[in-house]
Amino acid sequence: MKNQLQLFLLMLGICFAASELKGQTLKSDIAYVENGHARHKLDIYLPENRPTKNLPVMFWIHGGGWQVGDKSDVALKPKVFNDRGLILVSTNYRLLPEVTMEELTADVAKSLGWVHKNIAKYGGDPNRIFVGGHSAGAQLAALICIDDRYLKAEGVSFQVLKGCVPVDGDTYDIPKIIMTAELRQTLYGGEMFTFGHRQKFGNDPKKHVDFSAVTHVAKGKGIPPFLILYFPGNPETRAQARRLEEVLAQADVPVKAFGKSDSNHGRLNDDLGRPDDPATKELFAFIDPLIESK
Repeated sequence: MKNQLQLFLLMLGICFAASELKGQTLKSDIAYVENGHARHKLDIYLPENRPTKNLPVMFWIHGGGWQVGDKSDVALKPKVFNDRGLILVSTNYRLLPEVTMEELTADVAKSLGWVHKNIAKYGGDPNRIFVGGHSAGAQLAALICIDDRYLKAEGVSFQVLKGCVPVDGDTYDIPKIIMTAELRQTLYGGEMFTFGHRQKFGNDPKKHVDFSAVTHVAKGKGIPPFLILYFPGNPETRAQARRLEEVLAQADVPVKAFGKSDSNHGRLNDDLGRPDDPATKELFAFIDPLIESK
């Protein structure tokens, strides 16, 4: 009976996945590094039944604490963005602790660099790229859209970026989240983290500052517009979203932070695309005008 139930659940999952992909063409496991690591791969979701030429692109970065996660964790996004007339690219990258945070971030930039150079072959517009990500992916999305060193290394200018959508990240200002988490442990008890944010980001105060997106915000850099989505029930992601919003606004970068109350960290991301979802309405209001702008 147990095996039959497992088989049923597996088949149900396959059917659900197939239904979610209806109307999309998936080009999977494309290498963005020649002879690279097994995780140097990305997936491209193309809309069916419409001309695929010069379509804008959403480049998506999965979450998972920089230690787990996969490019297949896209929930409703293929249908959402394809129906909106965008190509969705979802990327993998090497993970901690196998590589350093520098190498991990460089992987994401290298993947976006591959997209910029090659997406026209799939009908995409290399000069209209949105960048988004959830959780750890939100930190990576914000960083590469603000600290231009990563994309410059791949020959990509901020001019090709139309917008950035980080979803419920808690590490736009890393020193603040480290201080908050460790103070909580000190005040309320519990062992100190052995592989928390302090260690993940290099266990070096200078690195903590350097990996913080807020550090690199400045006027006149060409930083793209931002929509920062967050769950206000989590004080860390709420505070970090407001912190990033404040710093971007001070640099005259178009930005809006939107908190969706009836949600949680995972559901906020997975619900993007549902017609009655408030965060989805904000997402559409953000990307639609930018798609049309040149």
